[in-house]
Amino acid sequence: MEAYKTWVRRNKDYVHSLESLANGLTWLLPERFSTSEIGPEAVTAILGIVTAINEHIIDTAPSERHPGPADPSSFPYGLCISALKDLETLVEVVAEYYYGDKKWNFIAVTEAIKVIVRLALFRNSGYKMLLHGGETPNVEKGSDDTSSQHRIGGFPGPGLLPNNHGQNPLTFEGRALSALSRFGESAMATSDPTWIRRIQQQHAIMESPTSIIKRPTLSMILSEKGVNGALFVLGEILFITRPLIYVLFIRRYGIRSWIPWVLSLSVDFIGFGFLSHVTKSGTVEREQKFHLSASEKDEVKRRKLLWALYLMREPFFGKYTRQKLEGTERLLEPVPLIGTLTGKIVELIIGAQTRYTYMSGS
Repeated sequence: MEAYKTWVRRNKDYVHSLESLANGLTWLLPERFSTSEIGPEAVTAILGIVTAINEHIIDTAPSERHPGPADPSSFPYGLCISALKDLETLVEVVAEYYYGDKKWNFIAVTEAIKVIVRLALFRNSGYKMLLHGGETPNVEKGSDDTSSQHRIGGFPGPGLLPNNHGQNPLTFEGRALSALSRFGESAMATSDPTWIRRIQQQHAIMESPTSIIKRPTLSMILSEKGVNGALFVLGEILFITRPLIYVLFIRRYGIRSWIPWVLSLSVDFIGFGFLSHVTKSGTVEREQKFHLSASEKDEVKRRKLLWALYLMREPFFGKYTRQKLEGTERLLEPVPLIGTLTGKIVELIIGAQTRYTYMSGS
């Protein structure tokens, strides 16, 4: 396995090219497996999982600053979630082929596993917003170890200690003073052993703030953010559990019922309402509002775009969307080229919706 990791990390561009070629060839699979959809879906799922594994290997490659593995004991939540998302369509196709309407039992189990993994990730990340359903780590960008140490607890980072005489270590004068300071420290350390202990104590004071940084717990969030903290956590839990709620109610009332559709949309609106409240409301007494990072703001926009999937879900699709699409196709059919292209697009949309009756949008 280590040999494969090394090969993938050394040939990233080549691996990406192979993945793109393989994914493009999957468009030809339905013609070869016309008697069953299990074959092409299995191939697509396997390619998706292999791609996710390769991306995980590349993302976890040791850097020059940290030559060792980032966190060998951490569970690959993002990889697990990506694999489950690649498998869920295959689970639906296989379950429908062999069990018919009982396929919802298998889909519910798949969604339940995804919920468990996402809740574990949500807790393990210190209750940060999940990006792309947990597939993308929610980490601050543009900050390295030196800058983070400089910010933590108000302590300066390495190379910014008072022995630099207040000079910027990136300037020529600062580097010269820093070199002279290190030379003086080395000279005194060789002549006075007590100076070694003094330097060690200085570095211990400098590095100690990074060791006391702890992952935020639920009680810490509630105590610091108050009601806003509780609403934020509740909104994320609603977002995580919404697909499972949707499937369970489809299993109970059927895909043609409005109850799962309306309930799923309501859960989405309520969770997004909680998030909007805690990020836009000002400080109220002891309650503090949440400040979203750039990646979290992009995630909010992505979640809004996911609402468009409700147009493709039954029963809304059968009663409204499909009629609009077919009406547009009839209207543009006499127009050369445009009519043909519109017909193909409508055919693909209707075929995809009919083929995948369940769209979690998570």
